[in-house]
Amino acid sequence: MKSIIRSGNGSCQLNRVLTRALTVAGFLFALSRPIHAQGLPGGTNSYTGYAPLDSWTFLNSTNWTSDKGYAPVSFSNLAFSPLGNGASLVVNNTNAAWLRYNVQESDGTTNFSPSVGTVTFWFAPSWSGTNQGGTGPGEYGRLLEAGAYTANSSLGWWSIYVDPAGANLYFSTQTNDLSGTYHTFVSTPIAWTTNYFHFVALTYSATNTALYLDGGLVTNGPPLTVYPGQSALANGFFIGSDTNGIYQAQGLFNSVATYNVPMDGGTIQAIFNQTFPYYMMSPLNTAMFTLFSASSSPTYTGGYNAISGAGYLQWAANAPVVNGATANQVWLTNLTATAAGGGTMNVRFTIEGGQAGYFYDVFATGYLQSPITNAIWAWLGQGQQATTYTVSIPSANAFLILGTPLDSNGDGVSDAYSLLVAHIDPNTAQTDAFGVPYAWYVQNGLSPQSALQDPDQDGLLNYQEYLFGTKPQVSEGFSVWATGSFTSIP
Repeated sequence: MKSIIRSGNGSCQLNRVLTRALTVAGFLFALSRPIHAQGLPGGTNSYTGYAPLDSWTFLNSTNWTSDKGYAPVSFSNLAFSPLGNGASLVVNNTNAAWLRYNVQESDGTTNFSPSVGTVTFWFAPSWSGTNQGGTGPGEYGRLLEAGAYTANSSLGWWSIYVDPAGANLYFSTQTNDLSGTYHTFVSTPIAWTTNYFHFVALTYSATNTALYLDGGLVTNGPPLTVYPGQSALANGFFIGSDTNGIYQAQGLFNSVATYNVPMDGGTIQAIFNQTFPYYMMSPLNTAMFTLFSASSSPTYTGGYNAISGAGYLQWAANAPVVNGATANQVWLTNLTATAAGGGTMNVRFTIEGGQAGYFYDVFATGYLQSPITNAIWAWLGQGQQATTYTVSIPSANAFLILGTPLDSNGDGVSDAYSLLVAHIDPNTAQTDAFGVPYAWYVQNGLSPQSALQDPDQDGLLNYQEYLFGTKPQVSEGFSVWATGSFTSIP
């Protein structure tokens, strides 16, 4: 019996199967600029026009070095998540957890400016606010903090944080004046839900403070005149907790960046617009899109081809023939996506490479997971080389990939379809214990593990439907009973 490809299966064997079954031909369509347009450490970002002091995309989840290569001062009880824009820091532990960086490195490089600048980051809480039916973090969760809050303001403090209910976001500071007071410069109500990413941007200077959420300005505040001194900053700054690792944000961080100048609102909006699609493809995001597989038109030329036909693909034009080195060397070219209204995108692309006479599966997903076989993929249809197609996709964001014709076990279902859509092993038996081809289950929209189920409730189990030639999704049991043939079923 074929085994289900389960989460976390990243074995060498699976990687080899993927290499043979899928072409290196994926396209993500949304906006046209590269991922992580937020910062280019070490120089002015040609997109934003601002040079970050440093940035943290958390691609190195072993040492947690910054994008400039600076290591943290210390860290403990951190976790990594593939959600978000490829790699996210998780600060959410029952024990003390923290990630601490220097405000200034020994070579003079400044990583964080407390008196004037901008801080931007994406954050997805592991909680929902009490105003969204959840419990909130249950404590004053720190998103980014330097120094430490003290009741008598003896040290100095700089913090972006949420309240225990997860219903408000604040920016507050103290200096070491022993006044026993702290100053909240900006605050705003929030309505956040579990694993939904939000873009937070704070600008601050001697003339103004401003807080932006998801690209838009939500509130202005007074000039920043109170902030920690050097003694407090010597302890560094923390992402996701306080200095003791106690008041944790309990969530995921991605694409943190610091600047030593206030960023203008137009650029903040542009950064959000640019990077938003990648966070909306988070597998647990409540805003992810839904795409259904097309109906296939099976053929029976020399074997059982359970999944075949044009599906949703519509022929648009012929293209110059460019052969691949083998039938499996194929790629997508000339991809364009235009908005068609109602959140639908009209996508146009050309299949090149490969060889004549072969058909290539086109798959789409609204979000990516690691490994990619864990994602929910839809089969859009089959196309041939040197042909341009169009397809309408009900989303502003999707990832398209081509599958090769490889069918390792000859069951009529390509290895690519088995791995991406059916989530079954393409190398094992072609039939189940009842002699039913797995291809038959897939063709009829059934799980290959559903032999003993009766979805149409007509008294015939799925394997019996196959033996009698009836449709498992249409009640036809009466026809079997009328002929008296039912007695032949074991």
